[in-house]
Amino acid sequence: MTDALRQLWAASFDDPPEAIDAFFTTAYSPQRCRCLTVEGGLAAALHWLDAEFQGQKLAYVYAVATAPAYRGRGLCRKLMEQTHAHLAHSGYAAALLSPAGEGLRRMYAAMGYRDCCFRREQICGWGEPTALRPVDAEEFARLRRQFLPEDGVIQEGAHLAYLSTYAKFYAGTDFLLAAARQGDTLLGLELLGSPPAGASIVGALGCTRGRFRMPGREIPVGMILPLVPDAPIPGYLGFPLD
Repeated sequence: MTDALRQLWAASFDDPPEAIDAFFTTAYSPQRCRCLTVEGGLAAALHWLDAEFQGQKLAYVYAVATAPAYRGRGLCRKLMEQTHAHLAHSGYAAALLSPAGEGLRRMYAAMGYRDCCFRREQICGWGEPTALRPVDAEEFARLRRQFLPEDGVIQEGAHLAYLSTYAKFYAGTDFLLAAARQGDTLLGLELLGSPPAGASIVGALGCTRGRFRMPGREIPVGMILPLVPDAPIPGYLGFPLD
């Protein structure tokens, strides 16, 4: 089944083979995957990663895909409905996802999802270098709980294992950073703590410019579908795994 899932992923998303391998090596679990088959062939599938908010378990739904030959038959909606029922039965308070574009946002809204998580972005140039140090995923997870805003989703375990295949983690005196370098540009996948640190982080990591994502209310990121009454609604999702 794993080979079929990899083939479906490659046919559905513009990801290089190494990115697909990274997911299946670090984050895939058959217990966090749902599939639909048609005449013995894999027609649609999705994955989820465990997350947490206010002590409640959330499912971050990811890589929802329908094979090209089976699109337009309502299989995605059927798969999502089955997954929601399974998640509710398994003790999840809500399903959370991040749509890639307005078309998908409208599609998920029609399934009952609504916007819940937002961020803002900061673009800056080089600044006088600040002190920072690399940290591993375990230390990053521990520190992140201290820096995360009260309405932020806790994403650890498979989230950080997958993220660490293309990003690195850093800690400073008053900030925490997950970042990936793209040429001379530093992409701050998440900057928690002191936003003015952006330019000095760019200098410290030897880049010429940076683009940093951080908590805010400007850009919609996540959508949520409560699966139980009074499910807590988060306001910030740090890692949409894009």
